[in-house]
Amino acid sequence: MVTPVDGGYAHTGMTPNRVSEVFTPFDCVFGGASQNFGNLNAEACLQSSPLFPVCLVFHVPSVWEGGKYFSRRGQTASQQVRCGRISGMQVQKVKLPPPPGLIPALAAGFDAIANHVAIILLPALLDMLLWLGPRLRMKTLMQPVMDQLANTSVPLSASLPDPASLQQLWTEFLTRFNLFGLLRTFPVGTASLMSSSMPDKSPLGVSFTWEVSSFSGMLGSWLLLITCGWLLGCLYFYWVSGISLALGQKRSLKKSMLQSVLLSFTWLGLAILAGIPSLLGFSLLLLINPVLAQIGIFIIMLMGIWVILPVFFSPHGIFAYEQNAFASIMQSLRMMRFTLPTSGLFLLGSLLISEGLGYLWRIPPTDSWLTLVAIIGHAFISTGLLAASFIYFRDINLWLQTVFEQIKAKQTPV
Repeated sequence: MVTPVDGGYAHTGMTPNRVSEVFTPFDCVFGGASQNFGNLNAEACLQSSPLFPVCLVFHVPSVWEGGKYFSRRGQTASQQVRCGRISGMQVQKVKLPPPPGLIPALAAGFDAIANHVAIILLPALLDMLLWLGPRLRMKTLMQPVMDQLANTSVPLSASLPDPASLQQLWTEFLTRFNLFGLLRTFPVGTASLMSSSMPDKSPLGVSFTWEVSSFSGMLGSWLLLITCGWLLGCLYFYWVSGISLALGQKRSLKKSMLQSVLLSFTWLGLAILAGIPSLLGFSLLLLINPVLAQIGIFIIMLMGIWVILPVFFSPHGIFAYEQNAFASIMQSLRMMRFTLPTSGLFLLGSLLISEGLGYLWRIPPTDSWLTLVAIIGHAFISTGLLAASFIYFRDINLWLQTVFEQIKAKQTPV
């Protein structure tokens, strides 16, 4: 409701989505912080507000009537609205529907996957390949390099591992690392349990192993496997989105693949641009003091969460609305801007379910057939969470559209 106050008009309560009236120079007050926007419209002011504005105040300095200015003091609200070019509006109180919740989205997602359980075959088959299939390693190529670095390096601090311990860690990593694990890609990728566990044994015994013999072969393998992972992930997202959202209309798989690969390239490039300076800064802090390096890692993790959270739903617009990559990113930013608490709760709940059950899936040893049960359980839970994220993405955007339309419909010019 727009009401006169000492110094102008105040609008309190829920901020409308769009205010079409143009006001004379005003100040916008959001949570006590005042910003002067000059002769702008209220929509521009609202768009520059924080996520949850508390109060909006229009300070009308003077009005024009009969060839001269009159001060706002001593005049009624109707006189101030009628005078000059000052236009006002009246916003009625709107009872908004509650936003979509965590539990309904999770229930709908798991119901959709339970009714189409065959869709979990793709992540299950990927894990079966990483568990029982052949392995592609780069140990023969990288071990001499690691040995030379370990022999020439000196400890930087007593709190850091000695070169022999570091060499042992690198040897164990190169022994277990499987290049086929690169088929699990981000942000669009097929869910996988074995890509992070890197099993070195299975019930079938020692797996057949291929060794990469050259650096060019290693680079080519990386590029080929990552590209195949993006394409498999796109197919996985395409199927899950179609089942969870009941998208009956014909969609272009080729367009979805093209936009998802473009999105993945975009985030990969940004990760490299941000990762190189972060790595250099971490190395510098490690040379100065290991404690500072640990603080630096913590700061980098916080910054990563701050960046990832608003764009977590960036792939969803490609498969749910057939948007291009950049429009999908903007859709995710807009959605998180208005629904951060609710969406943050959904992401936190999904993360707790995924990581909590992840500890359960890793209990069986990799040389036991019980690991097969863990692989199937992980595939079902991960696919159900992905389906729930698509349902939540659709419902929260429909809720935002409903809220904006209701608020706009209740706005009447004075």
